[in-house]
Amino acid sequence: MKPTHSSTTQTKLITNVLLLAGLATSALLLYKYTTQRGETSNRTHKKLDDDNHNNSSSSPTKGNSHSTSAKDSSSSDTPKHSNKSPTSNNDEDARNSKSNTLSAEALISQLEALDKRGKALFREHKYMDAAEVYTEALDLIEVRMSNHSGHDADADDGYSNGTAKGRNNFYRQKVTLLNNRCAMYEKGGFSDLALIDCSSILDLEPSHSKARTRKLRILEGLRRHREALVEVCALQLKFMQENRDKLRLGIPVTPPVPQSKIEELMEEILPGEIEKMMAEIEKKYKSQERPMPSCHTIMQLLQSFSGFRSWMAQAARDGSLDALSEKLRSADLMDVDRVELLLKRGRRYAYHRKFTECKDDMEAAYKILESGGEELKNLLEGDTYARVLEWTGMCRHLTYDLKGAVKCYEACSDVEPTNAVILVKRAGIQMDSGKLEEALELFGIALGIDPSTVDALLHRANLHMLQEKPVEAKADLERCIELRPDHVFAHLRLATIYLALGDEASAKKSLDAAERIDPNSSEVHSYRGELLLAQGQMVEAKAEFDRAIECDGGNPTPYVNAALAVMNTPSAGGGPPDIHEAIRLLEKAIDIDPQFHSAYVHLGQLRLCMATNLIAAREVIALYDKGLDYCRTADEMKDILSMRILTVAQVDAASALKMETLNMQ
Repeated sequence: MKPTHSSTTQTKLITNVLLLAGLATSALLLYKYTTQRGETSNRTHKKLDDDNHNNSSSSPTKGNSHSTSAKDSSSSDTPKHSNKSPTSNNDEDARNSKSNTLSAEALISQLEALDKRGKALFREHKYMDAAEVYTEALDLIEVRMSNHSGHDADADDGYSNGTAKGRNNFYRQKVTLLNNRCAMYEKGGFSDLALIDCSSILDLEPSHSKARTRKLRILEGLRRHREALVEVCALQLKFMQENRDKLRLGIPVTPPVPQSKIEELMEEILPGEIEKMMAEIEKKYKSQERPMPSCHTIMQLLQSFSGFRSWMAQAARDGSLDALSEKLRSADLMDVDRVELLLKRGRRYAYHRKFTECKDDMEAAYKILESGGEELKNLLEGDTYARVLEWTGMCRHLTYDLKGAVKCYEACSDVEPTNAVILVKRAGIQMDSGKLEEALELFGIALGIDPSTVDALLHRANLHMLQEKPVEAKADLERCIELRPDHVFAHLRLATIYLALGDEASAKKSLDAAERIDPNSSEVHSYRGELLLAQGQMVEAKAEFDRAIECDGGNPTPYVNAALAVMNTPSAGGGPPDIHEAIRLLEKAIDIDPQFHSAYVHLGQLRLCMATNLIAAREVIALYDKGLDYCRTADEMKDILSMRILTVAQVDAASALKMETLNMQ
């Protein structure tokens, strides 16, 4: 059961409002558009339907597209996809010979006739017949261009291959005919052939928007959502490249694809990617133990339980690590005494925040007890057996061995059936397993045993926050404070609830109460900074985050929040924010706590918008991979994985457009 680090402020993605000061043309605009979304959505959807065949052959086809199902291109109905018409070899040779001897003027006339015939077939809904006609026209151009690449007798007619103008004219005509044939394939239901033509067009002209839009539409129909996302990103990058000055000045412009399209694709892509990533992580950690959380995170969890001061005092009385270790080195030590000493030393390790060593001692004590059976357990004095079970369960929970933790906690409940705190810790396991209803039931049992169990009220409030039930969370926290007025965590959580409900005055009162109890609490200053951040007081918020860092340099939260404050603060003279300082703060947060997931999201965004080439952009993908490696649940990886998917799509799109960078300053 990880403690809630802070309010919703720290988990928000850095939006484009924040970046417009100096990075309005950053590739991050792909993720969060600040233009008029509601107004642009309808216009853009209409724009996606662009294949009408009423224009001349010199321009791409336009008109209403009909949704078609993909046909098996290997079936007998599939047309031959080439620039060779399906005629006999003699006919083909004759046409090639005719194309070679035709004057440029005659060839143009023949192409116009074929184009006219193709359009007539289109109007009759004979799409595949029209496609054959366009194939014939493409064959003529292909032969002409390949056999007259050096010179032409009609060098001044504008279509001679011997001139740049002639080559360009044939080149444009080829792209147009490919686009027309592609439209016929799409409408005829031959999606695979349409995709081949789209790719051919984009190889010749990467910025061809209609071919890319059609490719996006077809890929969506085939449910190839990852590839479709790349096409969306390519359309957006091209749009941003063409409108960089307007974007930098904040002039509203209509994007080619609405934000809703990205969201739709991500909704299709993300669940499968999360499932795949979770399987990879589970496979990895079958053969190795998961790393411990950061020292700060562990201390936050331990301090959230009311017994924290009690066991810390007991650990201080048990003796020093050296003294306990000396006793454990005794050769004739009996198992019952060894278990007692391992419990004491493990607890003392926790006192010194050496949690890996603590876990080793607790596991060693548990192993001795398991092998010794009931006889050994009966020899133990007091609550030693229960405490070994409790501490071993806690250590296993910290390394996300949830099954092992449940086994220990349930055994502890058998020994101490009226221990409400153990039930709270069991509920924490269920919360981390995503079994919120089971957790809620355990909290209820704990409060049934002892209605004044503040631990149950505090942690049940966290569960209500996960369920987005602020009213229920508020009631639990208020009861918790009524029972224990000096409960700092309860005051801080209550401030979070008030902030979420928009009651900033009450949030401030809760923070003031927490600060009176512990004025040197890093969490108190970090929460107060978040309140100021939400109020738009960036300078004051940054000062609070700095104070939080002074109080506890091992707390990663204020570093991330300070970075957000920096990114929302223009530099002297109204210039762009100090991005390098924000990056430094985020890197420090990850250095302190490699499992602090929101730091990866923010840092990745900033590094991406600062990347001067695609190599640097790919390093952002590697950063996200590092963050994903530390994720334990689907909820933890959702934001990082979303940004990784988008970044990969942006890099692939930039490569397809032959761009060398995503940075468009």
